[in-house]
This record gives sequence, C-alpha cells and structure tokens, in this order.
Amino acid sequence: MKHLYLLAAALLALAPRAHAQQVPPIPTDSTVKVIDTPAGYTTQLNTVYSKVGPWDGRVDLYLNTDSRKPVPVIINLHGGGWNKGTKESQSGFNGFFKQGWSVANVEYRLSTYAPAPAAVEDVRCAIIYLITNAKKLNIDPSRIVIMGSSSGGHLALVGGLLENDHVFDTQCPTKETVKLRAIIDKYGIADVPQWNSKSATQWLGSHASDAAFVRSVSPLYMVKKTSPPTFIVHGDADPTVPYEQSVALHKAYVAAGVPTEFITIAGGQHGKFSKDDNKRVNEAIIRFLKAQGL
Repeated sequence: MKHLYLLAAALLALAPRAHAQQVPPIPTDSTVKVIDTPAGYTTQLNTVYSKVGPWDGRVDLYLNTDSRKPVPVIINLHGGGWNKGTKESQSGFNGFFKQGWSVANVEYRLSTYAPAPAAVEDVRCAIIYLITNAKKLNIDPSRIVIMGSSSGGHLALVGGLLENDHVFDTQCPTKETVKLRAIIDKYGIADVPQWNSKSATQWLGSHASDAAFVRSVSPLYMVKKTSPPTFIVHGDADPTVPYEQSVALHKAYVAAGVPTEFITIAGGQHGKFSKDDNKRVNEAIIRFLKAQGL
C-alpha cells in the first residue's frame, strides 16, 4: 500500500509539468523573422486574437496605418501537416505591401497539442478578430483574403468556405457577418478522407472514423455558389498532396459557378517551385485579387 501512495504522489507531481510541456512555447520578438515593411506601416508582433485555456492564439500584424481609407488584409497560414510549422517561418509579403495591403500572419493550435477541429476554430477566431477590430486596425472587413500552403491551404479553404456558418465558432461567438473576399490555396489538402497520411489521422484524432465530421472539414464538399472566389496553385509532381486533389477542387468551383483560377506548375513538387514559377504565381495572385476588387 505504501508503494501505491508513493506512486500516486509521484504521478501527481509530474502531472503539472507534463501539462506545461504540452503548451506550445510563446514566441518572442527575437524569434520572428524580420520583415521589412514600407513607410507608413506599423508592425504588431504576437497580438493575442484568442485564448483557449493556457494557450494564446497569436498573430503578427503588418498594418498600413498611413492610409486614410481602410485597406484589404491578407491572412496567412503556415503549413506543416497540422502538426508542425510556425508563423515565424513565414515571409514573402512584399507583393502585398507594394499594393498597400495589410498582412495578418497567424499561428494556430497544432495536432500535437489539440486535434481537430482546434485549428479550424483558431482560424475562424482570427478572421472574427480582424472583422471585430477592423476599425482599430484600419482594415476593410469586406476585403479580407485568406491564404495558406499545404495544411495551411486546407485551413484557408475551410475557414473561408464556412462563410457565415458558425459551427466551429464556439470559441469566438459573433454576430458579425463572416464573408471573405477571396481564398488563395497553395497545394492544400482538399479531400481529407482521400489523403492517406499519418498527419491526417493524427489531426483528426477521435474524429478519424466519423465520416460526417471528416467531410465537414474537407473543402471539396464545401464549395457552393456563394463561396468566395478562389485561386489554386499546385505542382503536378507533388509527392505529398496529390495534384488530383486540386484538379477535383477546381472542377467543384467551376461547377458551382464561382470565380476561380487554377495554375499548374509543370514538374512542381510540394511547394518546391523554380524562381520563375514563383514569380509567375505571385504576379497571378495579385492580378486575381485585383479582379476581385482589392
């Protein structure tokens, strides 16, 4: 019996430490990649957009505060199979700054800390935070664009395609209308049940065998005639996320009559495009967004 008491005491002593280790570390300004912004921009790093227990959802804001009129904002989501990656790894926003647009570089809960639908809830909270605080941030809530690559592309699609459906907004209830101007999907997962990956199984967690839930977070089945216009890019030699997923997604947009553009990178792998191809994609994204009224 004495041994049982000692064991229980040892487990209780370890429990707080184990829980603390689960919480992702809070990034500091020194860990954030230095991103140069033009004159008239204000940088706000690690702004908290949501709190879930001990976890703080943080976003790096690059705001055009010099404009006399509210400006569009691009929400950026990193990739990493929902189980790794950081907002600190992201850059390449100069094309948006040149247009005078603001950028919100968002972190979300990884599956190693909280499985689905946590990441979707966080993305929705980030969107709602920007809409709610639009005036203070000098952004136009009617011209919000969401963009991501790989699993970030998936989350961008789900976050935008949900529109005013608040099923995943329990962490951030709102009466605001949620309607994004456009989605930029870079080789994202479109059909979760058809993506045979350990990352998907880990992210879905206890929902992995729930067909209805899996379908509810699969962009391919969410497209409808009111969906935001969407730009898709994918390499046809992608060894990670099958190119065919984006082909099917694009067909769904066309069938729904939603403005869409699909660029195929011949020989392109998972995010590994040539310098020329990257330039072509970036220029096409700007043209597409301008065509949507940005």
